[in-house]
Amino acid sequence: MGQVIVVGSVNADYAVRIGHLPRPGETVTGGVLRVLPGGKGANQAHAAARLGARVLLVAAVGSDGTGAAAAADLAAAGIDGSGLIRCDGPSGLAVILVDAAGENMIAVAPGANEQLTGAAVAGRLAGRVNAATVILASLEIPLAAVAAAAEAATQSGAVLVINPAPGQALPAPLVNGAILTPNEGELRRLLPGSEPEEGAAISFLLAAGARAVIVTRGSRGATVFRTGRPPADIPAPRVKVVDTVGAGDAFNGALATGLAAGLGLEAAATAGVQAGALACTGPGARQALPCAEDIPLLARGA
Repeated sequence: MGQVIVVGSVNADYAVRIGHLPRPGETVTGGVLRVLPGGKGANQAHAAARLGARVLLVAAVGSDGTGAAAAADLAAAGIDGSGLIRCDGPSGLAVILVDAAGENMIAVAPGANEQLTGAAVAGRLAGRVNAATVILASLEIPLAAVAAAAEAATQSGAVLVINPAPGQALPAPLVNGAILTPNEGELRRLLPGSEPEEGAAISFLLAAGARAVIVTRGSRGATVFRTGRPPADIPAPRVKVVDTVGAGDAFNGALATGLAAGLGLEAAATAGVQAGALACTGPGARQALPCAEDIPLLARGA
């Protein structure tokens, strides 16, 4: 098993379960609040560690109790927290609304995540990346930090996975050589200007040098697109959904773990789809994260 390095965010999640998601101007009462550790970077690190990967998290936390709790939480999960950068001020915060069907809306106040600079990422990665490494980055941090992770991957021959969430236009150097994992909505926001149809967006990203584009489709699984090959549809197993908050992070953590274990891209994406489905069977982003024994492809490689 190679190493998975996650470059991303750490947040505290304030999750409110309500009957239905509010419309603009509407107040929905009767919610139940849970305060949970979160952030896409920390969640993806936990997902990979739960599946047996050796994980280093590079992230920024504040000087508050949330930052201290995050460091302790990572250590308890066996995640290398030596990549954490401690900053003055508050840690990141996310407010999550989850309805009775498990659908969600999320608003994020980035806090310390905005202080994760490219120089800081480069410093934390120096001497720690090689060709057996998979670097997984997401976009709740500045693009300069993601660019530093991409540069480290290019210089070392590591595999680079970018989960472009929240969706935003990516500069060409980040697309070139990366495996991109948008959902259907994020895909259309990766290109500058107007939002194109899916086929046009895929063609643009592959022409720009993306190693692959894996579009996640919720209960319909995912599709793997690569230059010169037909699209590969990966169906999702049917599960009883409690909420979908952690599905994308579970997918990306499992994908990175599979690649670090030497699986081919489609096999690693299949493991990701299975992990994402299982993550929907419990509340919050981490409670239902699967173990390697729950994912046949990873259990055979363990």
